Amino acid sequence: MTSRAVAFTRKLRFQDLPETVVEQAKLCLVDLMAAAAAGMETAMSRIIRKHAAEVFGGGKAGVRMLLDGRRTSWPGAALAGGITIDAFDSHDGHVLTKGHAGVAILPTLLALADGETRVSGREFLTSLVMGYEIAIRAGIATHRTCKDYHTSGSWNALGAAAVVARWLRLSPAVTREALGIAEYHGPRSQMMRCIDFPTMVKDGSGWGAMAGVSAALLARDGFTGAPSLVSEAEDVADLWADLGTRWRIMEMYFKPYPVCRWAQPPITASLGLLAQHGIKGADVTGIEVETFHNAVRLATRAPKTTEEAQYSLPFPVAAAIVHGRVTAREVDGAGLRHPRVLKLAQEMTLTEDLALTAEFPARRIARVKLTTKDGRVLASEPTEALGDPERPLGPERILAKYRETAEPVLGAARAGKILKEAMQMDGAKADARAFVDLALAPVKAQRATKRPSNSRTLAIAADD
Repeated sequence: MTSRAVAFTRKLRFQDLPETVVEQAKLCLVDLMAAAAAGMETAMSRIIRKHAAEVFGGGKAGVRMLLDGRRTSWPGAALAGGITIDAFDSHDGHVLTKGHAGVAILPTLLALADGETRVSGREFLTSLVMGYEIAIRAGIATHRTCKDYHTSGSWNALGAAAVVARWLRLSPAVTREALGIAEYHGPRSQMMRCIDFPTMVKDGSGWGAMAGVSAALLARDGFTGAPSLVSEAEDVADLWADLGTRWRIMEMYFKPYPVCRWAQPPITASLGLLAQHGIKGADVTGIEVETFHNAVRLATRAPKTTEEAQYSLPFPVAAAIVHGRVTAREVDGAGLRHPRVLKLAQEMTLTEDLALTAEFPARRIARVKLTTKDGRVLASEPTEALGDPERPLGPERILAKYRETAEPVLGAARAGKILKEAMQMDGAKADARAFVDLALAPVKAQRATKRPSNSRTLAIAADD
């Protein structure tokens, strides 16, 4: 089956992509840049960028880090960019992988493109799509064949390796070695450890990007790797048989809220109850959530860091009820110390429903009951998060989410230019060089730009 993955890596062309896939790729690109912009304001991003600049070398011959401008090596830039995006948990994902592909693919592509004088926009998008298709299938295969729930870095490393192999025009044999090295060296870290104890290690995607880039460079130089079981084993052959006919990138979800996807169904349900019954957060005195097992383990009630807030269920649900929204403001800084949010989160009841657990990961469902001051108990229907292909946000809301997230960090002018360049990248003569430069130039402080006090896009559950 590696022959299918390798052939797809090398032979995919822009003209092979359906128009819907091209449009989806541009939305993924924009969504990733929004998360990167917000991630730049986190300590997690600052630490990793400093580390990459100091430890991973590069010098004058190096490439620039995402939104940073300092130079490092290809693997260092992929590491820093992946962790910067991962620092703000609002980027696209795939339900069956239980994780994220693009977070490793985009920083890899930007590192490769930085050294080029001209970058075909169509080739940039084609490589992005190819990386998603390889990574997503590797992710589904990993969870099918491995007992533990591994972080995204364990499998999106293969997507990053495939992108480098395509860019460097490695031979089929060398590309096969690259995929094998990437799988073997990818960070097979247990995701539930970070769910139970949220820290900056998060989803491992930066390390996946770094491992994938390094794998391809090692393979180019003659380093050999064990065969990639997630792309070669017979028990996953069906996942690779439809490369180029089934486009897994079309199965991506887009997050309306910058927290773990598992916490989003009860946020959606809670905001829906407020809107349905015409009540305010101040009217709520108690919250009960029934959901699947893994979501119940998002149990941090008084987060001290943004990582703890992003991997919490009680806190963002309480924030949604109190503020009517969940944005960057609610899961970082002063938002972590809001007394009423903390009180509601502390008193919230979380219960596992075995039937809902059985639906995971294909479906993530929650039911919410709100108790009001006048003694009413308001109960939601079983609710899934918005943003899945079956419940899409739609392009307008995804683009609005980009503006609301990116503009406070990048400024309206630069954020607008990035959006314009991304959305016209599929033009016949489009050059992605301007996008690459905008994505890699250092961020200047945007103190004059305030985050919106109420985000229509990030609080959309209330009117859906």
